[in-house]
Amino acid sequence: ALILSIYAQYKVRSAYKKYSRVGNTSGMVGHEAAQRLLAVSGLARVTLRERPGNLSDHYDPRNKTLTLSSGVAQSASVAALGIVAHEVGHAIQDHREYLPLKLRGGLVPVVQIGSWLGPIIFLAGMVLPIPNLSLIGLLFFSASLVFALVTLPVEFDASRRAVAMLQRGGMIGGVEEKGVRQVLSAAALTYVAAAAQALSTILYYIFLLSGFRRRD
Repeated sequence: ALILSIYAQYKVRSAYKKYSRVGNTSGMVGHEAAQRLLAVSGLARVTLRERPGNLSDHYDPRNKTLTLSSGVAQSASVAALGIVAHEVGHAIQDHREYLPLKLRGGLVPVVQIGSWLGPIIFLAGMVLPIPNLSLIGLLFFSASLVFALVTLPVEFDASRRAVAMLQRGGMIGGVEEKGVRQVLSAAALTYVAAAAQALSTILYYIFLLSGFRRRD
């Protein structure tokens, strides 16, 4: 899982670096592309914002806000086009009440609590004579794996929508489409790596718990 995570980060940096140097034929910077895609998708009410930095782009369904990093918003590259379309894809998911997106949003508070409370309860159960306390901690932490698994279809679907939108709008050609797909595929790999890390951590906890019970 660690090797996969390192590889995924390498692929993201490599793909983004390569295609951020390739201009898109439309000549639109990320901010302009976002405005156009939101308009044709009937999402004029989505607020479009820009923030300093790079690759911090995201859509927040709670306040219907699409935030672009300056490195993407001001770039007329193929990479910027793919990232913008992906985030607009999330806005479309929200507008159409895409079930996995709603489910992921509902899991956020559970994961926030379980990710830090779960390990504490698990370790406490290893030293305190309270039956099944470690198992309870493990269940708390397992929410992170559920969240990671639910995230996969959300991200894959947003990327599929992104490519389709750019194709329909005539914003990408053959070479550009290849670049967009490579950038989005590299980004998707990071979510696969996150799921693998969550699973490996849970398996490690199970290994510790089973070994501890055998010693008992």
